[in-house]
Amino acid sequence: MRSLALLSLLALTAPLLAQQAPYDVFPAANPPYYRVRYEASATPGELIFPVNYTVWVPPGIRNLRGVIVHQHGCGEGSCKSGLTGAFDLHWQALARKHDCALLAPSYEQPEKADCQMWCDPRNGSGKAFQKALVDLGAKSGHPELAKVPWALWGHSGGGHWCGGMTILHPERVAAACLRSGVPLLEENPTRPTIKAYKLPEAITQVPIMCNLGTKEGVTVKEGRFAGAWTANEKFFAEVRAKGGLIGVSVDPLTAHECGNQRYFTIRWLDACLSERLPDEKGGALLPMPKKNAWLAPLLGSKAVPAAEYEGDKTKAMWLPGYSVAKAWMTYTKDTAVKDSTPPPSPAELRVKDGVLTWKAEADLESGLAHFIIMRDGKQIATVPEQPKNPFGRPIFQGLQYSDTPANPLVEMRFTDGKAEKGKKHRYSVIAVNTAGLKSK
Repeated sequence: MRSLALLSLLALTAPLLAQQAPYDVFPAANPPYYRVRYEASATPGELIFPVNYTVWVPPGIRNLRGVIVHQHGCGEGSCKSGLTGAFDLHWQALARKHDCALLAPSYEQPEKADCQMWCDPRNGSGKAFQKALVDLGAKSGHPELAKVPWALWGHSGGGHWCGGMTILHPERVAAACLRSGVPLLEENPTRPTIKAYKLPEAITQVPIMCNLGTKEGVTVKEGRFAGAWTANEKFFAEVRAKGGLIGVSVDPLTAHECGNQRYFTIRWLDACLSERLPDEKGGALLPMPKKNAWLAPLLGSKAVPAAEYEGDKTKAMWLPGYSVAKAWMTYTKDTAVKDSTPPPSPAELRVKDGVLTWKAEADLESGLAHFIIMRDGKQIATVPEQPKNPFGRPIFQGLQYSDTPANPLVEMRFTDGKAEKGKKHRYSVIAVNTAGLKSK
């Protein structure tokens, strides 16, 4: 019966696949980027959608210590947004710090197809992902990619996928952040394709952050995504009851869109990876130190060291330490997570016929907002002229709905059309992060 159901679904999906726009408008995967693509399969238990996997490997790295996975959500638009995920400069800063690759899938799911056929990893996407790690490891010259630990972030259906992979492979997951989507722990009679999971004991060793918008059922009880909080609350309660290292961060400004979550999430992942990734090649994940933990009431606003928490600790949300707890308290208040460190300075500035090009890395804490162009010591422009982001802080690369750079990618490039001919000018470029801090 399962085989017939899958084949029938594939038959229904095929015309939709033929009608949709092709997945061919995305950045080229030239080193340090690498890409593999797999076609849809008609074999029961395998992935029924085509999929692209793109990975970025920090230049000059000898051995990878892990891979950070940035997983988009459901729907054709969100799936296409995954094509730029590996090109995100802010997420690359996190990967670079920890000697990790940054990987972004892009499932070719038609808008009306069943998202569960990829966001439940038991339907073939889990196997396809692990195959991609092997193939991308061979392409990039880093065969260890197939065996290193995973740090998982996912939005909506991507949260279901990341949570499912954490349940299925807890020994491989260094940390998991689930934005607006969690795996379900009981059957849903209205959605027969959603299969429940059973939590393994090993789930208690994996740091997990459930992140969602307040308008997804916390303060707004109606609407398309109002049920998100109920699912998150149940998932949190069951994992925490087992002693799991799980927290909840509610975005006070948003609904299902990702908003400013990255300014907290990246710091949370940074803290977890700093403790868990092994130094030696092929080593096992390290346990999170218990002495540093902070606790807070679920939907509370104040966190304290675990030893000072006076409530029921089995129902309190967990945070990995002081700095993350401080960021969490700010994030859940107004998302304005503070930063006191300037971004790295741009490099490799070149000028030819009035055209400036340069390279720059993002600030780990606050990313990149824009660049200031200086000529002969005076500011003449900003790039982009007006940075935009419909979902949160204005950002250099812009953001799509599933927290990936706008497509096509914005370039680090400026044309000075007002330079005096025949006169030598001195140019410089300054990076500005989203906290307003400037580089040298």
